[in-house]
Amino acid sequence: MRRNFWLGLVAILLVIGVAAYISTTHASTFLKRKIEVRQGLDLQGGVELTYSLDLSKTAPADQQTAISSTQDVIERRVNSTGVSEPVIEPSKIGNQQVLIVELPGIKDVESAIKLIGTTAQLDFRSEDSSTTTDSSNPNWVSTGLTGKQLTNATLTFDSTTNAPQISLQFNSAGTKLFSDITTQNVGKPIAIFLDNQEVSAPTVQEAITTGQAVITGQFTVQQAKDIVNLLNDGALQVPLKQIAQTTIGATLGVQSVKNSIVAGIIGLALVILFMLLNYRLAGLVATLALFSYGLITFALFKAIPVTLTLSGIAGFILSIGMAVDANILIFERMREELRAGKDLHIAMEEAFRRAWPSVRDSNMATIITCAILYFTTSGSVRGFALTLGLGVVISLFSSITVSRYFLRLFAMNPLLARGLEKV
Repeated sequence: MRRNFWLGLVAILLVIGVAAYISTTHASTFLKRKIEVRQGLDLQGGVELTYSLDLSKTAPADQQTAISSTQDVIERRVNSTGVSEPVIEPSKIGNQQVLIVELPGIKDVESAIKLIGTTAQLDFRSEDSSTTTDSSNPNWVSTGLTGKQLTNATLTFDSTTNAPQISLQFNSAGTKLFSDITTQNVGKPIAIFLDNQEVSAPTVQEAITTGQAVITGQFTVQQAKDIVNLLNDGALQVPLKQIAQTTIGATLGVQSVKNSIVAGIIGLALVILFMLLNYRLAGLVATLALFSYGLITFALFKAIPVTLTLSGIAGFILSIGMAVDANILIFERMREELRAGKDLHIAMEEAFRRAWPSVRDSNMATIITCAILYFTTSGSVRGFALTLGLGVVISLFSSITVSRYFLRLFAMNPLLARGLEKV
């Protein structure tokens, strides 16, 4: 029995030690993985963009698929800009379906807006032979070859002029179609359009059967890179219209963090003061368990990782008070057992046994509420639910397991045991 106690205590101290290491280092490396705090838009600054989705031409049965596809395309486009931890979430404003795009820490907002809003519809067109027009302004008709048959786009450079160009590779169906198109149009131009804008119209010199094409034009290297990213990421399934833009400066984010830290310190200090004044040495045990709770929780936030926002920090601060709630129930039960004349060790074990159903039920109710909020909401409410829910789960470990082992450890010392009897 004593051996199991010491093994359990060592395991708890190891968990706390690892958590302390992860929590107190700015960007720690643990098990070959870099672990650091991820800050949301409202902490590190950035921009929030709101786009309305035009679903008027999409069948009701296909709308959800179209929204998900558009969300995936935008996420790939944003990731190509190097923005870390973007948030792209569908939502509703009244009856209007919208996408909310959060870009924390972004510097070139205008380029990101342009990249996100481009539909990237690629298609190849040939001259309309049924009409007679000025050769400088021909009528173009679709050939049926579009970006849907594209497997890859890469940035290359002309071997003679070193000008940037875009190399295209088509799938098997696209290769067959491109071969037919070029065979039928030898000596004639084939126009390449991107979002209904003519990019280039090279003249076909010979049939191309390899499924490869090149887009040339007056591109800068960055413009060519952007087009390559757009083509590789795919076209938007639903037209977008930007309806709102909110920019948050980094200075405001830093101030928010400072205010949150001050609030957390004040809340923690008041909780500790209450526990020490009301429960004396047992309150010290609760304080030690509370510190272990904080270390483990913050380490978990970094390891998952959780993107911290102001609402997430609020959920964490709220869970600090809830973390000692179980200890209060346990200590009150312990008082009752001691007043009934029971031995300290028996009173402690009875207190945990009798308090557990109340602790379990109250925390489960909170966890269920957090789960409902997390899966049915988005944005800041979801962040609040996540940090509060994780905090409550970890508080069960700190208030039940950690507190029990520390109380048992204190009770082994006759002097400390007398202090615990004055709970």
